[in-house]
Amino acid sequence: MERNEGLSDFLRARRAAIDPEHVGIHDPAPRRVPGLRREELAALAGVSVDYYTRLEQGRPITPSESVLDALASALRLDPAERSYLHTVARRSASPRRRSPRTVQKVRPGVHALLARLGDAPALVLGRRTDILATNRMARALLADFDALPVRERNAVRWVMLDEAARSLFADSWEQVASVFVGTLRMDAARHPDDTRTAELVGELSMKSESFRRWWAGQKVVQIGHDVKHLHHPIVGALTMRTEALTFPGDPDQTLFTFLADPGSPSDEALQVLSAWAANHGRAGTARGGAEDAETRAAAPRPHDAPPPSA
Repeated sequence: MERNEGLSDFLRARRAAIDPEHVGIHDPAPRRVPGLRREELAALAGVSVDYYTRLEQGRPITPSESVLDALASALRLDPAERSYLHTVARRSASPRRRSPRTVQKVRPGVHALLARLGDAPALVLGRRTDILATNRMARALLADFDALPVRERNAVRWVMLDEAARSLFADSWEQVASVFVGTLRMDAARHPDDTRTAELVGELSMKSESFRRWWAGQKVVQIGHDVKHLHHPIVGALTMRTEALTFPGDPDQTLFTFLADPGSPSDEALQVLSAWAANHGRAGTARGGAEDAETRAAAPRPHDAPPPSA
C-alpha cells in the first residue's frame, strides 16, 4: 500500500503554519521548528498522538469525517483547505492507475455564451487550469491563447512564465499567481493520477522559483470572486471584478469573467480596448507592450489611463 503523501505533506505544512500563541499555547521555551508540535495539535483535535502521527506519516488509514473536521478546526483551515483535506484523505491506498490523456471539449452553447458576453472578457478554465476557450475581449485583455501551442494554453503556466502576464498584473502579480497555483493544487487533489498535471508541475518546478515555493507551501485555493488591478499596455490601469462559475454537470469546466463597474473609468477603458481589438483583429492581442509606441499613442484613451511609455 502506498503512503498518502498528499495528506502527509498538507498536514505538516499546515501544522507548521500555526502560531502557538494564536491557539492559546504559551510556551516560553524556544522551539526548534515553527508551528505546533504533533502532541499539541493532537490535543486540540481530540485525537491520540499516535493516531495523528500515523496520519501525518501518510500511513494507509482512512480517518472518519469527524476526525477530519476536528483536524480542520484545530488547523484553522478555510473552506477551500477543509475541502482539500477531505479530498486527499480519501485517496485510495491501493496502487493507482494513470489517467488516460482525455481531451476536454467545450459545448457549442458555451462557445455561444462567450461570444454573447460582448465587451466582457471571459474564458473557460478546464482541468489543471487549461484554457479551453476564450472570447475576443479575453484575448485582447490577457493574451491570444488560441495562437499558442495547445500545451501552453494553461493559466498557471502563462501567469508563472510569461513576462507579459507579470507586467499586466504589475503590483498584484504575486497574489494572482499564487491563487492560480493554489487552484492547481486543488485540481491535482481531485485528479491525483492525471499525467498532464504531473508534467505541468514538474515543468513549472524547474522553471520558476516562486512556483516551487508556493507549491511546497501547500497553498490551496478554490477559485471564486475577486477584484483585480491590471495595467494594460493599450488602455492603462483597470480595476476588474472577476467571477468564476462552474457549469452544472461539469465541475471540471469553469467560466471565468472580468467585469468593470458600469460607467467607471475601467468600463470606458474596456470600450476603448474593444474598439482597438476590432480594428486590429487577431493582432489586437496586447502582449506586454509588444505593439509599437505609435500604435499605442494613436488609440483613444479614457481619462483614468496613464500616458503610454515610448
